Amino acid sequence: MLSTFIIALREGLEAALIVGILLAYLKKTNRSHLLRAVWIGVGLAIALSMGLGAALTFTSHELSESGEKTFAGITSIIAVALVTIMVFWMKSAARGMRENLHNKVDSSIATSSMGAIALALTAFFAVAREGLETALFLYTNFSTAGGSVGPASGLIFGLAGAVLLGYLLYKRAVDFNIGQFFKLTGVALIVVAAGVLSHGIGEFQELGWLPGISNTAWSIDSWLSPDSFVAGLLSGSVGFATTTTWLQVGVWVFYLLSVLSPYLKSERVQKAV
Repeated sequence: MLSTFIIALREGLEAALIVGILLAYLKKTNRSHLLRAVWIGVGLAIALSMGLGAALTFTSHELSESGEKTFAGITSIIAVALVTIMVFWMKSAARGMRENLHNKVDSSIATSSMGAIALALTAFFAVAREGLETALFLYTNFSTAGGSVGPASGLIFGLAGAVLLGYLLYKRAVDFNIGQFFKLTGVALIVVAAGVLSHGIGEFQELGWLPGISNTAWSIDSWLSPDSFVAGLLSGSVGFATTTTWLQVGVWVFYLLSVLSPYLKSERVQKAV
């Protein structure tokens, strides 16, 4: 639940901020008649993201046991790669996001005779990028955490919180350090991604694609059921599994060290400059 809440809150707020910036700029520049185009683009992006989530779920359910493991392992690797790239991209692009979106709005309207369609596409691509990444990462996290009630609750509360915060920021009803928020949630996403990656490695080991399936670092199934709430919470948040191989532990540690170090280092460099 905690991991899906963090993912939905972080990614949902990114999308909400994008929408808020577009809407505020259109009102500021007396282009309120184009607001509907933004909402159409946003709606299409949300529909596409939900479609991807449904397609991933349906595909995994239709596969054989080995096929499902293969699918889960591959999607885990892809999701971790995308999230890692986007965390660093957001860190570097956050400061210029408002100006960049304003320029895209002006360019879309100025260079197209069909300004509303061009603006709808601008909103669509801006939100779809966040939505598709979120759908893929949430799917892999659901697979890692197991069960459905806890992760689903986290997803609902996270998205609701993102929409509420986005609305309050748009109305200037609240004021908080957005940069600090994205920094902290970025660290949390990296930790969750490490768990998803470890889970993917475990799937490949069970398929026989990677060695070391019998070299377990720990196996505590006898006193902590893999289907229990505690196991699901730990699995979804930090990647803990009741039975874990040394290779999974090594990959988990390597990913955290190799990604967290430059992520936090870039923050220190920015402050020094």
